[in-house]
Amino acid sequence: MIAIKKMDDRIGKSFSNLRERKQAALICYMVAGFPDLKMSESIIKTMVRAGADMIEIGIPFSDPIADGPIIQEASQYALTHGIRPQQCVALAGAARKTFPDLPLIFMTYCNILFRSGFEDFMSKARDSGIDGFILPDMSIEESKEYIRISRDLGLASIFIVSPNTEDKRARRIMNASTGFLYAVSVYGVTGVRSTLYDRSIKRIVELRKKSNPFLPVAVGFGVQNPDHVSMMVEAGADAIIMGSAIINIIKTRENNPNMLDDLYDFVHRMKNACLH
Repeated sequence: MIAIKKMDDRIGKSFSNLRERKQAALICYMVAGFPDLKMSESIIKTMVRAGADMIEIGIPFSDPIADGPIIQEASQYALTHGIRPQQCVALAGAARKTFPDLPLIFMTYCNILFRSGFEDFMSKARDSGIDGFILPDMSIEESKEYIRISRDLGLASIFIVSPNTEDKRARRIMNASTGFLYAVSVYGVTGVRSTLYDRSIKRIVELRKKSNPFLPVAVGFGVQNPDHVSMMVEAGADAIIMGSAIINIIKTRENNPNMLDDLYDFVHRMKNACLH
C-alpha cells in the first residue's frame, strides 16, 4: 500500500480512511438496469452493506469493447429492456441520497457522452452524485478536452493501463489519471479467470512510484475469489475491482430467491480478503 495523499473528494477520502485501517478498497461493479432498475438499487445497497467501499455503475452500451461475454450479455439485456443513460443518472442520484459519502463512478464508453455532449452529460452526472468516469475507449492521445472538463467539474478521470502497455505510455497515463489508476491484471477483456498476473501489478506499482506516487492503483479484470484478492493486495494493489463475478451472481435472480443474500455473502468474503 502507498501513502495516499489526503484529498477533499469522496474517492480520496475513502482511500485515506482505508489506508489508516490497513485495508485495500473493494470496488464493486454493476450494470445499471440489470435485471431492472428497482433491483439495481437493491443490488447497490446490498453490496455497500456487505463491505463495498466504492460502486462502479456501468451504463449499458451496444458495443462494449472492453467487456467480456458476461457483462456484454447483462448490458444487452438492459438495453433491450429500455434502459437509457438518463435512467442511469437517476440511479446514481438515488444511490447518492442513500449513501452521501460513498464514491460513485460511471463506467461506460465515449459515444454515450459524445451523443449528449461531454460537458453536458458529465455535468448532469456530477450533479447526480457521480465522482468520476472510467472510459475504456478514451485514449490518452485524445483525452485533452475530456481531462479539462473532468478537472473543471471536479470529477476523477480514471484511465486504464494494461500488462502490455509500454513504460513511457504507462507513465503518461498515470500522470493524467486522477482518483485512481485502473490496472488490468490479464490480457484481453473482462471476465472470470483461473490465472492472474501478479508480476504485471508489481510492475505497474513500481512505475507508479516513479511517475505519480500518490495515485492509488486499482486492479480489475478476472478477479473472482478471495485468493485472487489477497494475491493482488500482496502485489501492491490499493484497490480491487469486482465485476463479472458479481454479474454472474445477479444472473441467477430468476431461479434463486436468495440472490441478494448470496451477493452479500460474496462481497463480504471479498472485502475480508482486502484486509492486511
